[in-house]
Amino acid sequence: MSFDWLIKIGYVLLGLFIVLNYGLLQYGVIRRISARIGKRIGVKVYQPYIDLIKNYSFRSQITHGVMFYLGPVFRLSGGVGVFLFMPLIFGSEHFSNYSFSGDLILILYFLFFGMLGMALGAGEGGHPYSFIGISRGLSQFTTIELPFTLAVISLAIQYHTFSITDIVAAQQGGIMHWTLMTNPLATAAAMLSFLGMMGNSPFNVVIAPQENPIGPPTEYHSTFLAVLQTNRAILGPVEAILMVNLFFGGATNWVSLIIKSFLVFFWPVFVGIVFPRFRVDQSIPWFLKLPFVLGILAIFLI
Repeated sequence: MSFDWLIKIGYVLLGLFIVLNYGLLQYGVIRRISARIGKRIGVKVYQPYIDLIKNYSFRSQITHGVMFYLGPVFRLSGGVGVFLFMPLIFGSEHFSNYSFSGDLILILYFLFFGMLGMALGAGEGGHPYSFIGISRGLSQFTTIELPFTLAVISLAIQYHTFSITDIVAAQQGGIMHWTLMTNPLATAAAMLSFLGMMGNSPFNVVIAPQENPIGPPTEYHSTFLAVLQTNRAILGPVEAILMVNLFFGGATNWVSLIIKSFLVFFWPVFVGIVFPRFRVDQSIPWFLKLPFVLGILAIFLI
């Protein structure tokens, strides 16, 4: 009995290891698919591993403020925090992580925590364009959270709980029990918000690679960039798993989880390949139109 907590930690670390490697391979596959669509060969599927190892092996001699270095740490803490309280496999005691009755509310806080940490880190860097990225990032992410939070409130009203495990349990019994079928408006609002959460085109206004050669890949380097890459490999799949749990019936095994989360993850990738990047005055108000209206309608109709 005294070793139960050690066993739990072991399974949590195992789940984190699986999700990290799944995320790295997933980004490699996505980059390969994106290249093929553009009639290019693309990088190897294992290229994210090479990039991660290379950056962790470097050391920086540049000195900035303490908060500049804590920015990537806060960003990674947000991604790992979402994972820790996210049940992965429904019905599995080992891979339920530290989920509890109000885990959905805590996860919403962790989603914003990493963004705030990066904003503080960027402000400490002293780059003249840092505050432009901060204002863009926080403004857009706030408008992204608004329709997504309305969709979550709609689910809480529908299922009478803020527990992700209970929400998944209510969707068991076939596809007709999924939130996708029982509450399509909330699903639509959340999936449209998910486009912005992943930061792909047309909503990549923070890094804006076609506009400015700056952003975290330039400002942060060596080990700090590796920490951001680690967070990206964890946070992307975990956010996709969150969508699977809330709207697509969850998963009762790893195969189902990987297939569902990959299809959800590919949704913003597909949109990013098809549509060019929005301007800032197009991107931020976009989430206050159709996604916001769908979120409000989802609450009223439920």
